[in-house]
Amino acid sequence: MNLSPKIENFVLHCGEMGSRWGFNRTIGQMVGLLVINEQPLTANEIADALKISRGNVSMGIKELQSWQLVRVHHIPGDRKEYYSPNGSIWDLANRVFEERRKREIDPTLTLLRDQILDSANSPEEVYAQQQMQTIHDLLETVTKWSAELQRLSPEQLQSLMKLGSSVSKVIDLKDKLLRKS
Repeated sequence: MNLSPKIENFVLHCGEMGSRWGFNRTIGQMVGLLVINEQPLTANEIADALKISRGNVSMGIKELQSWQLVRVHHIPGDRKEYYSPNGSIWDLANRVFEERRKREIDPTLTLLRDQILDSANSPEEVYAQQQMQTIHDLLETVTKWSAELQRLSPEQLQSLMKLGSSVSKVIDLKDKLLRKS
């Protein structure tokens, strides 16, 4: 499988972004390749396109399945497995966000809760617990807010994002009106 320069640039960029999404470069490239192809691909086609080993593809597919980002297809009469993205771009973004929350935010919240509930033994620990409480509250607020965003349809989310700075203007207006009351 030969990639056009445009597609190759996109796939390579997805690889670079992979580390920012929470997985390695090769897996990022695999996501990019699957997203940009209209038809499902076999592991051999993925290996050929990315110039990586078949074993590397197998490990990558397992990782993508653990993130629920890839779907397996079977074609009657063909023993090969075919792979495609598991949903729309919005679905994939939501799954990445959800998995990162489970892997990064949830353990941090658990640790913070444990540390906050434990008795402080010194003024330094009292201060540390206050700071941990602030971090905990911020993470809880962001987590709840993001959960609400994830419940929105792509169309609703796009409408919300288009509001942009208008949201802060509405909040400022509300604050001004409440101060006058």
